[in-house]
Amino acid sequence: MKRLFLLVFVSLLIYACGEKSQTSGPPPAPQVQVVKVKAQKVQLEKDFVAQVYGKLDIPIRARTEGYLEGIHFNEGKLVRKGDLLYTVDQDPFREAVNAANSQLAEAKVALTQAENDLARYEPLAEINAISQKDLDAAKAKRDAAEASVNAAQANLNFQKIQLGYTRITSPIDGLIGKTNAKVGEFVGRSPNPVILNTVSLIDSIRVEFFLSENDYLSLFREYQENKTNQNAQLPLQLVLSDGSIFDQMGYVDFINREIDSSTGTILIQATFPNPDRLVRPGQFARVRAIIQEVENGVIVPQRAVSEFQGRFFIFKVDSNNVVTRQEVVIAGKYRDYFLISSGVEDGDRVVLEGLQLVRDGLTVQAEEVEFNSQYNN
Repeated sequence: MKRLFLLVFVSLLIYACGEKSQTSGPPPAPQVQVVKVKAQKVQLEKDFVAQVYGKLDIPIRARTEGYLEGIHFNEGKLVRKGDLLYTVDQDPFREAVNAANSQLAEAKVALTQAENDLARYEPLAEINAISQKDLDAAKAKRDAAEASVNAAQANLNFQKIQLGYTRITSPIDGLIGKTNAKVGEFVGRSPNPVILNTVSLIDSIRVEFFLSENDYLSLFREYQENKTNQNAQLPLQLVLSDGSIFDQMGYVDFINREIDSSTGTILIQATFPNPDRLVRPGQFARVRAIIQEVENGVIVPQRAVSEFQGRFFIFKVDSNNVVTRQEVVIAGKYRDYFLISSGVEDGDRVVLEGLQLVRDGLTVQAEEVEFNSQYNN
């Protein structure tokens, strides 16, 4: 019985050892995705916070005081040059015009009398029937009457101008905004509304942004290098608040004369066509500018780069599918890539997916794939 039990025990032990020897083989090589590095022309870009203005933004001011009587436009709609926008109470100004007309008429009557008196005195003076003093007084009275007529006429013109200010018209073709005053409000004197509205011409837009001294120098040098080209201006892109790229390119048309010493920045203005009037004044956007062009730049997807204590590494895969951990030097960011100045070359294969599975010296099963950038080339 003991002999039978020993025989069964030995058989089970042998079987268990056989199973262990079958399952203890080397693990299969991990599968990873790799991308082939390609050298290409790289345009390093940088975004700058910007604010949008109309090509023209004309404030509509109340140039005279009074109560607002009428609003003659639809808010947020296009208006034409000369269209009536507002009317201010005209009664006080009409009365002022009437009073000025009366003063002018009075002055003309006085002038007529002075001219008649002078006409009578001149023949008498020739025969010495009156003194020279009387003749000089008549001439002075006539001259004073003429001056009074001119002054009355000027006052009448001024009152007519003031009356004209009660009809406020659009100075340009453009888009009008929301009114700042309602019918019945007193306008034209602070703290009451003085600027009643704004009309903007937005078939093209002005975009203002600020550059640091270093960015300004980079852009200026890039411009100097390209100014011999047929189109020396560097194109700009406008990135809208939703992240989309505006479909029109813009160009710098103004650089401020000085750098603000308090902020270390300089004001730049660019103009973008806006044929569909999509972009409106007051929007915040980002201007994307090319700050450097690199010929044969080596770029690697950012996902393929790992960082450790301020140093950057990639995993290269050679022709034998052996992994090598390689330190790289990053020269800048290009969209969702890093521009690499050393550590990787054109044609190298770099691990893109499966970084957590690899280590230096490991043999892998490499599947070469194309990296799909989220940016449109």
